[in-house]
Amino acid sequence: MQHRGTDLLLANKLLSEGKLVAIPTETVYGLAANGLNETAVAGIFAAKNRPTFDPLILHVASIDQAKSLCTEWPEMADKLARAFWPGPLTLILPKASHVPDLTTSGQPTVGIRIPNNQLTLELLRELPFPLAAPSANPFGYVSPTNAQHVDDQLGERIQYILDDGDCSVGIESTIIAIENNIPKVLRLGGLSLERISEVLGIPVQEQLNQNSNPQAPGQLDQHYSPRCKLIALDQIAAETMDPNASFMFFSKREVVQMPVNTDVEIAHYYLSNSGDLSEAAASLFSTLRKLDKDHRTLVYFEWAPNEGLGRAINDRLKRAAFQP
Repeated sequence: MQHRGTDLLLANKLLSEGKLVAIPTETVYGLAANGLNETAVAGIFAAKNRPTFDPLILHVASIDQAKSLCTEWPEMADKLARAFWPGPLTLILPKASHVPDLTTSGQPTVGIRIPNNQLTLELLRELPFPLAAPSANPFGYVSPTNAQHVDDQLGERIQYILDDGDCSVGIESTIIAIENNIPKVLRLGGLSLERISEVLGIPVQEQLNQNSNPQAPGQLDQHYSPRCKLIALDQIAAETMDPNASFMFFSKREVVQMPVNTDVEIAHYYLSNSGDLSEAAASLFSTLRKLDKDHRTLVYFEWAPNEGLGRAINDRLKRAAFQP
């Protein structure tokens, strides 16, 4: 059996049998299984070595299917879904009784979204169940943004990888919970808070860290981490920098802070050539993976501008660099 490709019939067959299939989305590649089948969902946690206290997001093909998975569908959720789905937005709502507790890690709520990838949407329309699909990588490591990333990390644990090239957004979905008619962002992501606030006409509250009992994925202090050590440039003085370290900049420009009196050739990495936030978000995870591929051990990095998608980029960098 071919391990990678665009065979939707094969993907459908495997998922219907309770097996694991990696799927492309606009954000990152997901490790998918039948989200209503506890045994299949347990396979996701096992393959990723993911703790079962970290809930999964259900991917659906339509708003009607999303409504069937929750007990409430407030006007605010409807407004956001119609404005941004398919797209990088996950809504957290009270879960229906047929959604397994394992899928939601015991939470009374469930995360739902419609991904903006035509191949995966076609698959979802043919399936009679939603797909639970966290990022297709070992838990805590850098998220995959193409099929090769998935193959490199989890290839032996997945029956099939649906391959649709590179992800267009490259950073996970923004997660919004609606509680008592108040929108709260639980994870910054591929949809900016400015756009969400514009549609709702009110500001969005932040609730980004819940280590002991996370309500949504991506709320742990340490996450998305490469094997190398990351240190922010604004947290270290130039005179104390390791001359053998590498640098990762937000955009391509002249280096401002550099170690002095060294003849060592220093490796530079850039998230964007032009300083474009969308380009930087799309390249973030592949750049972090490249640091490990190039055997870097210490990398000084520059924050992105803290606005729009830049806030989500900085959120990922902060968690990737976290030292417990």
